Amino acid sequence: MTGKELLVRLDSGIVAEIFTKLYGKAALEPARQRYAGLIEEILRDTGDWFPRNEFPEVHGDLRIFTAAGRTELGGNHTDHNLGKVLAASIQLDAVAAVAPRQDKKIFFRSTAYPDVIVDLSDLSIHENEKGTTEALVRGIAAEFTARGTPVGGFTANAASTVLPGSGLSSSAAVEVLFARIFDCLYGKGKRSALEIAQIGQKAENLYFGKPCGLMDQTACASGGAVAIDFGNPKKPGVSQIDFDPASVGYALCMVDTKGSHADLTPDYAAVPSEMKAVAGFFGKSVLREIDVEMVNARAQEIRKIAGDRALLRAFHFFSENRRVDVMQKTLERMRDTPGPEAKKAAFGDFLNLVNQSGDSSWEMLQNTYSTHNPSQQGIPLALALTKIFLDKRCGGAGACRVHGGGFAGAIQVYLPADVLGEFQKQMEAHFGAGTVTVLMIRPVGAAELFF
Repeated sequence: MTGKELLVRLDSGIVAEIFTKLYGKAALEPARQRYAGLIEEILRDTGDWFPRNEFPEVHGDLRIFTAAGRTELGGNHTDHNLGKVLAASIQLDAVAAVAPRQDKKIFFRSTAYPDVIVDLSDLSIHENEKGTTEALVRGIAAEFTARGTPVGGFTANAASTVLPGSGLSSSAAVEVLFARIFDCLYGKGKRSALEIAQIGQKAENLYFGKPCGLMDQTACASGGAVAIDFGNPKKPGVSQIDFDPASVGYALCMVDTKGSHADLTPDYAAVPSEMKAVAGFFGKSVLREIDVEMVNARAQEIRKIAGDRALLRAFHFFSENRRVDVMQKTLERMRDTPGPEAKKAAFGDFLNLVNQSGDSSWEMLQNTYSTHNPSQQGIPLALALTKIFLDKRCGGAGACRVHGGGFAGAIQVYLPADVLGEFQKQMEAHFGAGTVTVLMIRPVGAAELFF
């Protein structure tokens, strides 16, 4: 479909249905405007993006792609020790209007970021590209080629609503967006969400130079809520779960405490390192290979070798891993139980587990603030303020927990939808305007959209 045809289709009923599923009914018109802007720009300005002798203007068909951000529902810092995670794709996403090319060049523009040009005739690792979008594009193309799908070029105009630095996986969303574009343009769109995630991870590890896990990419690519078991790292188990807090009158939101992520690399690195030190005491590489009884029986010896914090973080891993199983079963019970009161009761049990997860991260995992800067404790403050609010206004109903890697950044909150506005005002009074972002779990991960 040409760009002009797509612009006309944006006012159709089928597009309204698609946008409602992706973003919610209230966001229908903003979504139309956002997509129209991307399409109009790629039709109007492409000749000015890059040198005209290299970049032909787009006259043919355009294709539309989306990749979701994600929120972690349970399993805080378990994936790197081959644990279990509960996560979900959200309505905040990366979107691209894409035109296939006849050559091997990628021309990619994304709002507020530098333009990207990559020549896929060279798929080797470029050391000077590490840490860049160019590295991700080249790495993803290389992995598709290695898996038997040679890829070609494309022109793309993109924009993302996934908040950077928020723990909602803005970088993973872009990775799986690229992977799904290559898959649909050159691989007939047959790759599973897990394969798309693995391709993105491989590119980030080898080409981008970041030793990331697979949770973010899997959740961004899959759609809906998913339980992920990393016990077999080459083939993680992924189970879909229907989950919508709005169906029982609750809002799911994220509170950004506006803390700086600068200089936190040692804090992040210490978490898997200390967990693996406990596993190493038993001659194993990760905690998934041992159990809590083994650690408890040798706790005094482990304290002397790895330290108390490592031992506490190991105990967090074991309890959090078990909790993910119970959370999954509780959400499945909520889904399968007839009657609104029974569903609310199951959801209440789930919220108790969310609070337990948050308490475990705060007390044992100890990733709510950096010990290198103890005067800055935005996450503990946000958790404390949220607990006070829930007790005072909701009779204790609701839940909160640290979101993502921690040490600075965001918390996750469930609360009755009728007090959401009041909660937003209170959090903004402490942390500034735009602090609270309401999240919607959407059923679509990384996909091509057909209008």
